[in-house]
Amino acid sequence: MGKVVLVTGVARPLAGRFVRRLGRDPDVDRVVAVDAVEPEHDLGDAEFVRADIRQPTIARVLAQTAADTVVHMDVSGTPLGSGSRASVKETNVIGTMQLLGACQKSPKVRRLVVKSSTNVYGSAPRDPAVFTETTPPKSLPSGGFAKDTVEVEGYVRGFARRRPDVAVCVLRFANILGPSGDSPLASYFSLPVLPTVFGYDPRLQFVHEDDVIEALWLGSAEERRATLNSGTFNIAGEGVLLLSQCARRLGRPTVPLPLPAVTWAGSAFRTLGMTDFSPEQIRLLTHGRVVATDQMRDTLGFVPAHTTAGTFEDFARGLGPGLLPPEAVAGAVDRIAALPVPGGTRSPHPSPAGPPAPGAGDAH
Repeated sequence: MGKVVLVTGVARPLAGRFVRRLGRDPDVDRVVAVDAVEPEHDLGDAEFVRADIRQPTIARVLAQTAADTVVHMDVSGTPLGSGSRASVKETNVIGTMQLLGACQKSPKVRRLVVKSSTNVYGSAPRDPAVFTETTPPKSLPSGGFAKDTVEVEGYVRGFARRRPDVAVCVLRFANILGPSGDSPLASYFSLPVLPTVFGYDPRLQFVHEDDVIEALWLGSAEERRATLNSGTFNIAGEGVLLLSQCARRLGRPTVPLPLPAVTWAGSAFRTLGMTDFSPEQIRLLTHGRVVATDQMRDTLGFVPAHTTAGTFEDFARGLGPGLLPPEAVAGAVDRIAALPVPGGTRSPHPSPAGPPAPGAGDAH
């Protein structure tokens, strides 16, 4: 039997796209798509198995399919359908534990790829300007999806120690955006008016959903690449954008609020079901986060087709026009910035997370 790849979380559109991508790989003979919910989208020639990774039955599925490669995509920050945050956490943490236990027992498994997130670094006022894969966070995430990813990666490291014969690839994706973006940050940018934290203009990085698919495919590549695509890698598009630049490109006005007011607004948005304005997202929109991608390029051998700016532009096209033309928003901001300040000249205020990195300019 040839290469058999098992993919979790296939009811989500991104995982569905990845399954179809695997189906076009001539080196893959069989794709097993697993989820507790039957997907609404097409999975191509993949074999769908309805199974909840939070239950021990996943071990039986892994044994029966004789999968040699497992791609764990069922780690997410948003509920699926009518699911709750509690069910998401159970799937992220308990589901990962069950899946890794099944992989540990299976002698067939030779490769494990885990979809993780740069959320593991958190967002704090004294963060370094750029995180590398080995930089410890100044403050560990205390809750939400960020804490889930920290726990998931801890379990993965334990598995790697117990099964050194398995090539383990952990991909830490920056904020994923695209025309069909479905994430808390995408919901935030979809608001008609963007609440921001007064006095802060965080630096943000994005990765295009198309590049996510290609990075996962490369991470799950054949055994002869085992020495290259094993390890932990930050995955992000080149460059950064300031939050103010994002608002200008969307044509959406911002409302700077004191941090307590933003926290209150976040609770209101969650109650109304408008967006998941979680505490971790508020910290991101306050302090920002930028990661180094040298290992992605030099070791994994992956170069995203989209920059951070290009990813956001594609996402913005999918949203449609904002309340104001982007040119009008940009012009108003520039005129305000040029106003004289009593007692001296106006000087720019960089983000507290550090000065903009190369590529943070408004030019593409």
